Amino acid sequence: MDTLVRDPFRDVMPSFLGMSLPELLRCKHPTAWVDFELGRIDERAFLSMFLPGRSFDAEGFCKVVRESYALLPGIRELLADLRTSAPDVRLYALSNYPPWYRWIAERCELDMLLDGAFVSYETGARKPDPEAYLVPCRRLGERPEQALFVDDREKNCEGARAVGMQAIVFDCAMKLREALAQRGLVAP
Repeated sequence: MDTLVRDPFRDVMPSFLGMSLPELLRCKHPTAWVDFELGRIDERAFLSMFLPGRSFDAEGFCKVVRESYALLPGIRELLADLRTSAPDVRLYALSNYPPWYRWIAERCELDMLLDGAFVSYETGARKPDPEAYLVPCRRLGERPEQALFVDDREKNCEGARAVGMQAIVFDCAMKLREALAQRGLVAP
């Protein structure tokens, strides 16, 4: 989230719930989201425990969240250029996310833009846990040193570097394009 796709957590979710982000952070269950991301609980359990002691329209909440997913500006073009400029490079998402990732993939047409995804609800590991990076490497038959990891969070990039990956902290598509161009993967 916030690397390829806009994250609805900071604005869409609190707005729907009639809360500010700080209020949502104070009120939400301390482990429900992480448990959902790791596949320890299903959507129904997550929604029932997300806001302890508060009721909300869970169906409406899911609908608003689902409709909010969109690629960040310039990402579609950058991924298309990577496909053209570096056809041998495989592109995968590595995401801390629950099964709602399927909503993102569908809405943003990620199956057309990426070769696949490794998502925490399926892998059982969240970034920056070393296993979050090593599971994809093992499944793809690649060494970490062969991978380039891009993420909007420095701590996730540090986790990637700790297992031997190269990493770029994402700020925007234009800056990522510049970093990839320096590596000879796309035109500036």
